[in-house]
Amino acid sequence: MRVAIAEDSVLLREGLAALLTDAGFDVVARCGDAAALLSAVSSLGPQVAVVDIRMPPTHTDEGLRAAITIRDRHPSTAVLMLSQHVEPALAMRLFADSAAGAGYLLKDRISDVAEFVAAVRRVAAGGTAVDPVIVSSLVARRRPDDPLDALTPREREVLELMASGHSNQGIADRLFLTLRAVEKYVSSVFGKLGLPATGGESRRVLAVLLFLRQDQVFPG
Repeated sequence: MRVAIAEDSVLLREGLAALLTDAGFDVVARCGDAAALLSAVSSLGPQVAVVDIRMPPTHTDEGLRAAITIRDRHPSTAVLMLSQHVEPALAMRLFADSAAGAGYLLKDRISDVAEFVAAVRRVAAGGTAVDPVIVSSLVARRRPDDPLDALTPREREVLELMASGHSNQGIADRLFLTLRAVEKYVSSVFGKLGLPATGGESRRVLAVLLFLRQDQVFPG
C-alpha cells in the first residue's frame, strides 16, 4: 500500500516513514509542505496521504486545505489528518461531504503504533478514523434538553466508538459483546437521537459527527 507523508518536522516525518515502512507500507513521498504533497499525490497516486493539519508558510490550515483538495481532485486517495491539538471545527471541515476514506487523529495517537497503523489501513480501505479525544469533546458539549441524556451508559460507549469510525464488529470486539447485541444498541442509539439508520459505515459516522457538532438533530 503506497503512502505519502506531509509533515514539516523532519524528525516526525522520518519517524512516521520508518513506522509505516516497518508496518509493511510503501512510503512513496515525504513532503515538508502542502505544495509538495499535492504534487506527489498527483504524480504518484498513493492510496493514502498522512497529513499534518498545520504546515508552512503560516502554520494555520495549509495541511487541511491540501487534504480537502486531494479529496476533491483525487478521490481514490484517502486522507488521514494529524493534529497537535483538539480542533473539532477543523476536523468537521474534512468530513463536510463524506466520512469515507478520511481520518483525523491527534499526534499523541502515533505512540500507540498498532492503533495508528490500524487507522491508516481503515481510511485506506474507505473507512473512517476519528480520534476518541475529539469524539469525547463533542459528546461532552451540553445543550438544552440534551438528547444524549436519553442514552444508557452502554449506548454512549457504542455511540463514541461508532463516531470514531469503528464498524459494528469492531465495537463488538472492543466491548466484548456479540455482533447482534451491538446491532441492537446501534439501532437504539439512532432511534433515540432521530438519526437516519440507513447507509454504510461512513454514512453513519458522518450522521453521528454532524449530530454531535450541531445543536439540532441531523436531518434524514
